Amino acid sequence: MALKWIDQNVLVTGAGGFIGSHLVEQLIKRGAKVRAFVHYNSRGDAGLLRLVPPKTLARVELVAGDVRDQRAIREAAAGCSIVFHLGAVISIPYSYRHPFEVAETNFMGTLNVLMACLDHKITRLIHTSTSEVYGTARQVPITEDHPLQGQSPYSASKIGADKLAESFYCTYGLPVVTVRPFNTFGPRQSARAVIPTIITQALANSTIHLGNLDTKRDFTYVSDTVDGFIKAAEARNVEGKTFNLGTGVEIRIGDLAKKIIQQTSRPVKIIVDPVRLRPEKSEVLQLLADNSLAKQLLAWQPEISLEHGLEQTIDWIKNHLDLYKVGKYEF
Repeated sequence: MALKWIDQNVLVTGAGGFIGSHLVEQLIKRGAKVRAFVHYNSRGDAGLLRLVPPKTLARVELVAGDVRDQRAIREAAAGCSIVFHLGAVISIPYSYRHPFEVAETNFMGTLNVLMACLDHKITRLIHTSTSEVYGTARQVPITEDHPLQGQSPYSASKIGADKLAESFYCTYGLPVVTVRPFNTFGPRQSARAVIPTIITQALANSTIHLGNLDTKRDFTYVSDTVDGFIKAAEARNVEGKTFNLGTGVEIRIGDLAKKIIQQTSRPVKIIVDPVRLRPEKSEVLQLLADNSLAKQLLAWQPEISLEHGLEQTIDWIKNHLDLYKVGKYEF
C-alpha cells in the first residue's frame, strides 16, 4: 500500500536550511503533520522557514535545539513515524577553519538521530548524504559504489555519518535510506553556494569573483531533490540502500557563469579570485551522477532542466537581493 501523507507525523531536522525548508513546505502540502527541528539561536530565527508562506508555516510545529543534544533530538522524534535528517554544518570552506564543530555536528548529531529513531521505533529514516563524499570522480558517471574520499573535513564528517547510518541498518535493522544529493540549487539558497554567488554578482556588479573555473558539477533543482527525499520515504523494500539524486548532466563552472551572465543580460566580467581557491588536494574536480538506481527503485527522475531552474532562481534572487551581501565571500 502506498504511503499516505495525510496526518503522518514527520520530523525534519535541519528544517531551517535550504533543502529542509522546501521539504517542509512540500510535506505540509501533502497533508503531513510536520515537526521542524531548527538550530536554536537567541533571535528565535527559524532560518529559511521564515520565507515559507505564512499559512504554510502556521501548520508547522517549530522546535529549536541542537542536533548535538541527545535529549533534544530524542524528544523531537517522539511520536513521529518518519524522520528526515538534514541537520548538518554544510560549508566546505567553513570546515577548513572549524573542523571540530563540523565533525561533532555531522557525526555525533547523526548518531543522536539514529539513537532516537531506534528508541522510538520509527518506520523510516531518510538520512542525507552529499556527493562530496565521493571526492574527485575516479570514473564517471558516479555510481553509489564509487570509493568514498574525504578531501575536506566536511566530506570526511559526512562519510562518517553515512557509515553510522549503514551500521545501524546492519546491526539493529533500523529502516534507514540514504539519499545523496548532487549540488542542489534554487530559490532561498545562500551565497555560500556557487549559483547564488554568480547570480547575485551578475545582477549587481560589473565583475564576478569566483574560484576554480574548471571544476565540473551536476546541478539539480531543489524541487527535484525534494521529490527524491519524498520518494525515498515512500518506496518499499529500499531500507539500507543509498541513492544518488543528480541529473546525470555536468557543466564546467566557468561555462555555468557564462550561462548565467547570458540569462541576466548584463555585461559582466569573470575574475578568478585567489581567496576563493581551495587547497589543491581538497578541491573536488568533477562530480557527475549516475541516477539509474533512483530511477529504478524510487521511480525518481529530475524534471527541471538547468536552464529552467536558473531562470526561476534568477527571478527569485532579483526579488530578494536585499537578503544577500553581494560580492562578499561567504563560507
